[in-house]
Amino acid sequence: MAFLLVEELAIVFFCIGKYSDEPSPADEWFEQGKIVKAHPVGGTGDKAKDPIFGLAMGGGSQTSSDLFRWFCVDSGSADNHPIVLIHGFPSQAYSYRKVLPILSKKYHAIAFDWLGFGFSDKPQPRYGFDYTLDEYTSSMESIIDETTKGKATLVVQGYFSPVVVKYASSRQEKITDLILLNPPLTAKHANLPSTLSIFSNFLLGEIFSQDPLRASDKALTSCGPYVIKEDVAMVYRRPYLTSGSAGFALNAISRAMKKELKPYIEEMRRILMDENWQVKTTIIWGERDRWLSYNGVQEFCIESKHRLIRLPMAGHHVQEDSGEEVAQLIAQVVGR
Repeated sequence: MAFLLVEELAIVFFCIGKYSDEPSPADEWFEQGKIVKAHPVGGTGDKAKDPIFGLAMGGGSQTSSDLFRWFCVDSGSADNHPIVLIHGFPSQAYSYRKVLPILSKKYHAIAFDWLGFGFSDKPQPRYGFDYTLDEYTSSMESIIDETTKGKATLVVQGYFSPVVVKYASSRQEKITDLILLNPPLTAKHANLPSTLSIFSNFLLGEIFSQDPLRASDKALTSCGPYVIKEDVAMVYRRPYLTSGSAGFALNAISRAMKKELKPYIEEMRRILMDENWQVKTTIIWGERDRWLSYNGVQEFCIESKHRLIRLPMAGHHVQEDSGEEVAQLIAQVVGR
């Protein structure tokens, strides 16, 4: 019965068409970006099969034979200081669309889709990428090296913050500033909210991860005050409407987050409080975050001596709620 429901959902959602023949916001966003190849493809090189029925997956579920394809949007002169904007879980580089043009006036602003999200490759687990946090950490160096020159500022939002901090811990000489937007900082933050943890459940998670409304709209609107517009929603839904691979990737990363997030948060806290940590670090916190409690955040910043900036009107995805304000704050931090 559950298998039939998965198939029925796939038929319903993947048959939804465009509202018109005019270019969609997703098309326009894609045209602004480029594909960057980075991080070696692992696995056996076999063609991917869906994890439920064992059927061969379409071309959109495959990867290149050598390096993964990442979707990147950059704005501003490549001669200027690079600021890399890293989205959270689950989201896309599109979440920084209001931040990019403001930063590009003085900096080289770069945003990319993580593997498994947006327009980047979405390999099936066991076919080159298993979506573990260790794999995301190791892939960071490749994509940073391919998109930046010299030292860079890293901005990361939400649950991917521990991954970026672990990457940065052994490459401090390459980073001028680290800016964390609503990162998970306390032991309680290691428990995924029900909106996300549902995707990690056996069978039920596989079903719900194929639902574009649950995977995009609900995930964005349940974590703060953000009211999503229909044209914006269609961009976030696009990967889930195009191929089942986006849902399978969401299912895999949800399982990894549920299992590995706690030790990664503990390691992030140790790194940021270590006397050997030399990177100037700023935490920007949207106070209307419905996923991560503010309790303990201020205490951590005081103890670790990292700067804390609070945004009273923003939620978990602060770049969606207060994009222009976040861009100005990033520029101020980097310009100090």
